[in-house]
Amino acid sequence: MIKGINHITLAVRDLEVSFRFYAEILGMTPRARWYKGAYLEAGGNWICLSLDETTRNSALPEYTHLAFTVEVAEFSAMVEQLQAAGVQRWQENRSPGESFYFLDPNGHKLEIHISNLQDRLKVLVDRPPKDLILFPAT
Repeated sequence: MIKGINHITLAVRDLEVSFRFYAEILGMTPRARWYKGAYLEAGGNWICLSLDETTRNSALPEYTHLAFTVEVAEFSAMVEQLQAAGVQRWQENRSPGESFYFLDPNGHKLEIHISNLQDRLKVLVDRPPKDLILFPAT
């Protein structure tokens, strides 16, 4: 049985640029680095950056993305920091809760978000979409 997400690996074109972005701009904690990769940690989760010369140069067209939790009190400052770093915004927020959608240096779609699953489920209960099925928590 799956217990959770173990790690997320992102292919990167330039390890140095990506490492600085995730460590300095996003504030993840570096845990290891070598010539073809790096491990960074945030909130008990780890991200692997893997050097890959075949990494695409632009974002994929679909909605697939990674969302990171930030504290409510830190959200505005984080958005300002990302904007000051010149990140490209890929979407305006259209969902409940504060979100900022942006691209990393490799075109990976990312989001910072202050809501959680319980908040999202409450929105669904309050405004149920067609054919909504809710499942019990385990």
